Amino acid sequence: MADKIIIYQKPTCSKCRAALSLLEESGEEFESINYYEKPLTVNELRGLIQKLNLSARDILRIDEPAAYNLSAASDDEIINAMVENPDLIQRPIVVRGDKAKLCRPPETVMSFLK
Repeated sequence: MADKIIIYQKPTCSKCRAALSLLEESGEEFESINYYEKPLTVNELRGLIQKLNLSARDILRIDEPAAYNLSAASDDEIINAMVENPDLIQRPIVVRGDKAKLCRPPETVMSFLK
């Protein structure tokens, strides 16, 4: 597991802050990407979803008001909506190499540590 850990997060999210704290305490090198400051492209989001081995619908925050109109949407439509409105993306997402996990609960991040 020589690949650097990358966490895609929103700083105001309590789950993201908890996962970041665990990474910081581990002493392992990681990169934190606030995807509100550095928005994901459609291709980047597709790549994350592929690494997660989930569907776009699986990482859709269905309680967000913007998600209410996506009940019959295709994966492409959901991905485009997520790129337009990052609040629709479940978080945090942690990546190491070709593996990724939705770290809910935040302790899931421990599986990426050496």
